[in-house]
Amino acid sequence: MPDRETWLNFSFCKPLFVLPALTCLFLFRSPTAVAVDYEEVAAGVSYDSVMALDFTPAGAKIPYGSDPLQYGLLWLPEQQAPLAHIVFIHGGCWLNAYDISHTFPLSTALAQAGYAVWSLEYRRTGDVGGGWPGSFEDIQAGIAHLAELALPGLNQVPVILIGHSAGGHLALLAGAGEVDVQAVIGLAAISDILSYARGSNSCETATAQFMGGEPAARAEAYQAANPAQKLPHRDTVLLHGSADQIVPLQQAFVFGADTLIVQDAGHFDWVHPGTEAFGTLLEVLQNLRGTVPVRP
Repeated sequence: MPDRETWLNFSFCKPLFVLPALTCLFLFRSPTAVAVDYEEVAAGVSYDSVMALDFTPAGAKIPYGSDPLQYGLLWLPEQQAPLAHIVFIHGGCWLNAYDISHTFPLSTALAQAGYAVWSLEYRRTGDVGGGWPGSFEDIQAGIAHLAELALPGLNQVPVILIGHSAGGHLALLAGAGEVDVQAVIGLAAISDILSYARGSNSCETATAQFMGGEPAARAEAYQAANPAQKLPHRDTVLLHGSADQIVPLQQAFVFGADTLIVQDAGHFDWVHPGTEAFGTLLEVLQNLRGTVPVRP
């Protein structure tokens, strides 16, 4: 299995002045990548079980800003045009204790299913410039950078924004703005940051750290950061597990969004390619590809 920390320390991909920008991507793409077989598992997987999974390293690590944490990892499907371009935002309670690496298996499996994946790392609570609004500004910049990658078929297939947990919060918030995507999927997404801040589990109590204070002291900031108080992207789907112990099930219901509940699925089922929840995600992606328009 590739070592996550060692792989993340590889140099950034920087275009050469005398070569097209796309050449940079292929210099870092392994032509001999071996497909990873993810065995089916029962619902309710743990974070540790996700971290133990094998994965295929990304083909490129590309900065979208000047900070070392402002980069995206790119997975491309092997030997086929992408079915869609996915922009993915990882979760982790917005905390810098949880980085992009736990979602490597998810990105690997999505690429193996035929999708191009632009997975974003960003500054989080505990990082200089992280928290609100810096983390969200990073996500906006990372999404915008997709258009600069000159990926094949970018204008022929949908761009779909997906976020898990706290990353789902950032995805929903971006989708409610002027972001150039054709659909948004929230996986166990935190859709109402105000009600979430009132909770008592370890992730809920991290909300005030992310926001820089409690709701009573930062009312305007919470309103600006709350997807539940905005009109969602016209094609928004919220996927949630009935057994989620980190993001309560009521977070899956937002006016203007479609909701799909997977029975017995837990919080980390969405980022484990061997679960029923991941299979549901693939079905939703397939359905969206046939219903959302591509870029003009």
